[in-house]
Amino acid sequence: MKDSRHFRVSALLSACVMSLIATAGWSQSLTWLGTLGGYESRAYGVSADGSVVVGRAVNAAGQYRAFRWTASGGMQDLGTLGGNGSEAYAVSADGAVVVGWALNAAGDWRAFRWTVDGGMQDLGTLGGDRSVARGVSADGAVVVGWFEKADWQRRAFRWTVDGGMQDLGTLGGAWSGAYGVSADGAVVVGTAWDAAAYSRAFRWTASGGMQDLGTLPGGCCSEAFGVSADGSVVVGWAYNAVGQRRAFRWTVDGGMQDLGTLGGDLSGAFGASADGSVVVGWAENAAGQWRAVRWTASGGVEDLNTTYASLLTNGSVLWIARAISPNGRYIVGQGYNAATRRWEAFLLDTGFPRRGDVDRNGCVDDADLLQVLFAFGGRGYRNEDLNWDGTVDDADLLEVLFNFGSGC
Repeated sequence: MKDSRHFRVSALLSACVMSLIATAGWSQSLTWLGTLGGYESRAYGVSADGSVVVGRAVNAAGQYRAFRWTASGGMQDLGTLGGNGSEAYAVSADGAVVVGWALNAAGDWRAFRWTVDGGMQDLGTLGGDRSVARGVSADGAVVVGWFEKADWQRRAFRWTVDGGMQDLGTLGGAWSGAYGVSADGAVVVGTAWDAAAYSRAFRWTASGGMQDLGTLPGGCCSEAFGVSADGSVVVGWAYNAVGQRRAFRWTVDGGMQDLGTLGGDLSGAFGASADGSVVVGWAENAAGQWRAVRWTASGGVEDLNTTYASLLTNGSVLWIARAISPNGRYIVGQGYNAATRRWEAFLLDTGFPRRGDVDRNGCVDDADLLQVLFAFGGRGYRNEDLNWDGTVDDADLLEVLFNFGSGC
């Protein structure tokens, strides 16, 4: 095994020797994504490498439209299902699959799954007229969201290419909705009513069903919006004992943790990195203003407007962070673009980790190469899977090789 690994690395080194030019600088950038001719846009999802962003934008006619943005192609209107509105909430790791809702010709909201090759597909319902897709697995094969039953009750669903739409039930009440899914599609998170009609964050698995994640001490309610790659970390918001909405991070071992604010009363979390160590969302500051934030165990709640002030023109504000890439480098959301005087979707490239930096120490070196090599052939989403396709393979080794020496 060691000999075969050595041979593979040697071959790759020989093939790429002319390409091993260190990437210069610690790249940080802020990109305002514009609109589709209207007055605002907002971003909800980002691909693993930050090259694709999805969300909604207003067009020149004042209609909401789902968009897919790339640096080379700009903002693409994904259309509708025959109606006059749509919205995109999530994107697969490679950026090829987008999910959300779109109006059909009858004016009903329908969950859709859009692909580069096939366009927009109506995922249907389970008896009612309306459905919405909110999350998608890394490979785009599993979609989660909610649908309305014939009696108007909402239910969380999990949809697969082979099995269609599955009702995930509730926690004893009449309503539920799924908002996030793990990388492999096995763990679903969202909110459901309990028997007392209180909303509770849930974590669902095929073997364990729907688990109530509880609330913060003394609080009544909670909702979950994001989940780590392996499903062990869940983020969202919950009420505390004095009725304030607070961002939380829940773990299998530690339960629910209040992530705090920026000096105000309120906060909320929407997304987490693959390992669950970085959480993004919004928090209220002492002046009562919402600000896009990032949370880590070492740094606590961090105002992105302060950390990346050099990227913001005078008067621009990052208002809310909606999603983060698996490696924690790219953050998307909505803010105020002072240059255009519009509320717009943004893409923030924090510059960390560097491409190919598996161990996250700021230097792409032998340690990163060895880490990929020893994990070679392994399946499952992890730091060594640099292109986030579910397998540690040649593509991941090449990512390290092309960026070898960067930051060292």
